[in-house]
Amino acid sequence: MPVRSIRKGLVPAAAALAAAVLLTSQGSAAAEPRPTIAQAKARLTKLQDQADAMVERYNTVNERYKAARKKYRQLDGELGRERGKVEDLRRSVVSAASNLYQYGEMTSVSGIISQDDPSGLLSALAVANQVSEGQARTLEEFDVATRGLQARRGKAKTAYDDMAQTLAEVGKEKKKVEKLVGEQERLLRRLNQFNAGNPDSRGIRYDGPASGNARVALQFAFAQVGKPYRWGATGPGAYDCSGFAQASWAKAGVRLPRTTYQQWAWGAGRRVSLNDLQAGDLLFSNGLGHMGIYAGDGKMVHAPHTGDVVKVVALDSYWRGRLMGAVRP
Repeated sequence: MPVRSIRKGLVPAAAALAAAVLLTSQGSAAAEPRPTIAQAKARLTKLQDQADAMVERYNTVNERYKAARKKYRQLDGELGRERGKVEDLRRSVVSAASNLYQYGEMTSVSGIISQDDPSGLLSALAVANQVSEGQARTLEEFDVATRGLQARRGKAKTAYDDMAQTLAEVGKEKKKVEKLVGEQERLLRRLNQFNAGNPDSRGIRYDGPASGNARVALQFAFAQVGKPYRWGATGPGAYDCSGFAQASWAKAGVRLPRTTYQQWAWGAGRRVSLNDLQAGDLLFSNGLGHMGIYAGDGKMVHAPHTGDVVKVVALDSYWRGRLMGAVRP
């Protein structure tokens, strides 16, 4: 077949192939339409609920890590002090051994000094049969301190392992939260609803019905209005929900635990009926993923979620059917 005939045959084939590719790509695009505004909002609501729960899980694991780190550092400090005590006693024991050798009651002080095992050192000294009362007391103290040192080593090692394992869990939870929060932020920006807030906001004045330390807590809480929500934050320029409640009540002299789960457990003996709310009460959502502070007059002040700021909302409209319970600090 002439070259011209081949080229003529190729042109329609290439055109058909191009058309097929175009139609296929258009079909793929049609199969994955961009979400509507309503769909994006629905997805955002779902993400916010998921993020609330995940952030509090992260906070809880992070608190466990801090507790494990504190315990390890405490035990490590005790271990260091115990080491110092053992070394001081070791010097006394070696001195006793040297004195015994000097007066001919022992045959080899160098062998005793080089003993790595404390029990071996004690056994070597025991054969002298000429240990004074003071030296015997030193030996006994050395033996007790050495056993204490070994116990401290074991506890410190266990605490360190616990800390390392919990830190790994913190890292995993953090990655999950970051992924979820990133999707939240993209959706909020697409809907033009992302509010970066102002870390230096001076808030608004509280003029509600609270009294006593509840009023102090709410005055502080209202002064934070306009500051951004940021997961894991406890102030002063940003907050997550439980960090916000903790900071507000700390201003009133009440020390709350860090997370919603811990605060709900802490308030086991302080829970109140939802029909008997007073300003200052802590409010918890179903599942303990979110919380706020009752401000009185049917309102709540809280740090909502990524892309929003500390704000005052009508309780019924925000949490209709989703309120689990309340705690009075």
